[in-house]
Amino acid sequence: MEIPAINLKAIVLVHWLLTVWGHMAWLPNSFAWGNISVLAIGVWAIAQRDSIDAVLMFLIGLSVTILTDIIHFGIYYPLNDFAAERGRDVFRFSAGMAILSLLLKPASCFFVYQMYRERGGDYNVNFGFPSVSRNREAYQSIDQQDESSSPANPFNQAEESKPARTY
Repeated sequence: MEIPAINLKAIVLVHWLLTVWGHMAWLPNSFAWGNISVLAIGVWAIAQRDSIDAVLMFLIGLSVTILTDIIHFGIYYPLNDFAAERGRDVFRFSAGMAILSLLLKPASCFFVYQMYRERGGDYNVNFGFPSVSRNREAYQSIDQQDESSSPANPFNQAEESKPARTY
């Protein structure tokens, strides 16, 4: 099963757009500052293609903003509707985009983790998902001996054609 390649630029652009739209009506400035600062680290990861640290910090930042977004929604989601019809429409759009951003973040974290592994990151986490395994058919078992090697010649060296000495 091949994992599709998602460009880091697309992840940063989509989350930036959803963050801007989510901040339009009802979320506080801390929501925007938290998400935009993490996206700035994503721009750093785009600029330095070989940096393992940049993509790891972007992954950690995305993971932390999942929690902070949930906290922001829980605290600041209004209990009453806006009075004007236009205000309700803007609120619904803004809330929908903020929730969509939150729903996309776990998938973005998965793709950023794959990029981290491609760049040489060695933090190996197993979530129980099926993964691509290496073909082990080319390996020889240590329990079986090759027919070409014999016990008298354990290192499979060629027999020398020198005549044996007689005394």
